[in-house]
Amino acid sequence: MTLKIPQRSELWLFDCGEGTQHQFLRSNLKLSQIKKIFISHMHGDHIYGLPGLLASIGLAGCSSGIDLYGPEPLQSFINGSLYSSSSRLSYPIKFHKVEKSAAQKEILFEDDELQIKCAPLIHRIPSFAYRIDQKDRTGRFNIDKARELNIPAGPIYSSLQKGEKVTLEDGRVFSGKDFCGPPRPGLSMVYCTDTVFTESAIEISRGADLLIHESTFAHKESQMAYEKGHSTTTMAAQIAAEACVGQLVLTHFSPRYAPGNETSPNDLLNEAKAIFPNTLLAKDFLQIDIKQGCNSS
Repeated sequence: MTLKIPQRSELWLFDCGEGTQHQFLRSNLKLSQIKKIFISHMHGDHIYGLPGLLASIGLAGCSSGIDLYGPEPLQSFINGSLYSSSSRLSYPIKFHKVEKSAAQKEILFEDDELQIKCAPLIHRIPSFAYRIDQKDRTGRFNIDKARELNIPAGPIYSSLQKGEKVTLEDGRVFSGKDFCGPPRPGLSMVYCTDTVFTESAIEISRGADLLIHESTFAHKESQMAYEKGHSTTTMAAQIAAEACVGQLVLTHFSPRYAPGNETSPNDLLNEAKAIFPNTLLAKDFLQIDIKQGCNSS
């Protein structure tokens, strides 16, 4: 899964199974725009595509550096894969171990616009959820007011929209706060896989606009889900409902639910929607615009 960061030519990638770079080639996304990669856990279906992806980015010579976030073994896995294949990257990689931040509920990353947190999940091996919060944005810019005052369009509008003070060539001084409405709440997204139902998933998802949650099994396979450390459709929906998220997207389905089998993807969707109506099934190349709003059901 990739997240396109607004106002930046920057992509953040979440997990990297086999074939990830081939899917990039089939999309309109560019490998050169990947700046951060978040790994939930060290099972092969979430990491086996990563060494090849990093090598391809290096061969293209188009990266200034990538931050890798994940469990402690991630660094040795990448270093070992690159060493064993005699691969050398033309850009720096910085590893960030997430265990401490998850255990102590610390901020994993923060800049002027975004904040990232992570939380421990319950799986057969250590697994982690990630939450990305956009900080409050300036209010909507009143372009009509600016035009009425004969303020030249262009970079000056941009400065005013950021709330800055500007001085025009004719000596007039304006403050951006006089042209902007009330601050707009930032958007938020949570990526949560692999895990059984857990309170930490509810906690990190609380109030998020979008929750992407694994749904490996149908409800009737609950016992198997607990044994294998995965979620059912109803577990994911219950987490979404209790956390009051805006929208739920189910992903990570077992092949046993492929079209034509006894239980179909549509059956999985209906199970979840019975608990949390605003639910979608993930599919290749699905694009979602994250929108503000808490589910009221």
